[in-house]
Amino acid sequence: MQFEYSQESLALQQKLTNFMEEYVYPNEALYEEQLNQAASRWEIPPIVEELKQKAKSAGLWNLFLPVHEVEGGLTNVEYAPLAEIMGRSLIGPEIFNCNAPDTGNMEVLIRYGTDEQKKQWLEPLLAGEIRSCFAMTEPAVASSDATNIQGSIVRDGDHYVINARKWWTSGAGDPRCKIAIFMGKTDPDGPRHEQQSMVLVPMDTPGVTVVRPLNVFGYDHAPHGHCEVEFKDVRVPVENILLGEGKGFAIAQGRLGPGRIHHCMRAIGAAERALELLCRRTRERVTFGKPLAEQGVIKEWIAESRIEIDQARLLTLNAAYKMDKYGNKEARKEIAMIKVAAPKACLNVIDRAIQAHGGGGVSDDFPLAAHWANARTLRLVDGPDEVHRRDIGRLELKSYDL
Repeated sequence: MQFEYSQESLALQQKLTNFMEEYVYPNEALYEEQLNQAASRWEIPPIVEELKQKAKSAGLWNLFLPVHEVEGGLTNVEYAPLAEIMGRSLIGPEIFNCNAPDTGNMEVLIRYGTDEQKKQWLEPLLAGEIRSCFAMTEPAVASSDATNIQGSIVRDGDHYVINARKWWTSGAGDPRCKIAIFMGKTDPDGPRHEQQSMVLVPMDTPGVTVVRPLNVFGYDHAPHGHCEVEFKDVRVPVENILLGEGKGFAIAQGRLGPGRIHHCMRAIGAAERALELLCRRTRERVTFGKPLAEQGVIKEWIAESRIEIDQARLLTLNAAYKMDKYGNKEARKEIAMIKVAAPKACLNVIDRAIQAHGGGGVSDDFPLAAHWANARTLRLVDGPDEVHRRDIGRLELKSYDL
């Protein structure tokens, strides 16, 4: 297993680090200020587009694109440290057009879209001109099992008629969100994994209604948002189907593999920033006659944090290596392992940093509380821990079948 980064990746890491320090971290407060002063929290802060143009000009754009899909793309091992750097800031990924769910949706369009679909939707997404959402999860069923999805896609002549109520549709609140990838059933009586299909649904189609944004531990994540969306008698042309009827589950599995590991890479970046803040804070603050960092328990926190971060990073790189060498399907156990391990490590480190910051740690004066809320959702996003542990155990037992 070769985890050495290529010269291209190393150069991008340095360039990206410099950009984050010069432009992203200093503008996090301005982003919040512009968002809070806008007429609506669902307006885009001007600093976002300013930084996007700077990132594009610097050649730090669409770094997530995989080498096996596009010329000049990166391997997962090459991209891993870049995602980690971007993940140190909650506004970072969007600045470089590497934000979920757009990255996953773009990969779906690259892999399964027709030429017309690519021209209409992929090109503006790659350019950062529009945003997208992924309508899969439903409030009425346990969506951790994708075969439970009940959204209806019924063929009617040269159209599909769509009916469903979706929620946790990330990005649907963004005024730039123009297209949804909708997952529902075209054949409820077919084989279990061939009942579902995916269809492209423009957000301005009659019958599509963003019902409400959903808060995450009190954060609305505006102007991106995680929304409940109603699809009522929505009609789209049959040409909007992706890959074909009955291919929805297969597309979902292909889409979620890279998405899961990207989340983990960014979580490691958040953990690294939390550890950095922990160390700086405890060296500056004095209690009982000496710096907090000199208290024995703090050194133990720092040591445990370093161990957990490095373990998660190596596990992530191992999954990335397996994906690059053998494909996403063959690396499914490694992907499941890191999906459990990375959020847990991230939460542990952030929790220690919050404790070291005292009251400040739970406030908005530091990024720790927001990062904690984001990391906690990762234990549910793209499948809960329990599903991944079940799959890991099943795959481990399968190796004993012989």
